[in-house]
Amino acid sequence: MVRRKNIRLRGKIQFSEYFKSLKNDDTVAVKKEVSVVSNFPERLQGRTGTVKGKRGRAYVVKVRDQGKEKEYLIEPIHLKKLSQENQK
Repeated sequence: MVRRKNIRLRGKIQFSEYFKSLKNDDTVAVKKEVSVVSNFPERLQGRTGTVKGKRGRAYVVKVRDQGKEKEYLIEPIHLKKLSQENQK
């Protein structure tokens, strides 16, 4: 798990990543932004899931966790949209 940013990127947050919009049924990967405090479990780092909706400024992401479907509220800065080519 990445605990530290590159020295040139430390302290920087891209506003386009923070305010990006995702649609329902988009496939996303969970990638923790270390410079922003998050409230989701560390075991979600690197997992993929689908967006099921939006609550406030966070997205409801359905992830398969330990053999069960679970829904997590994750802010968009911690999500990376996967293209259709990556899903095949």
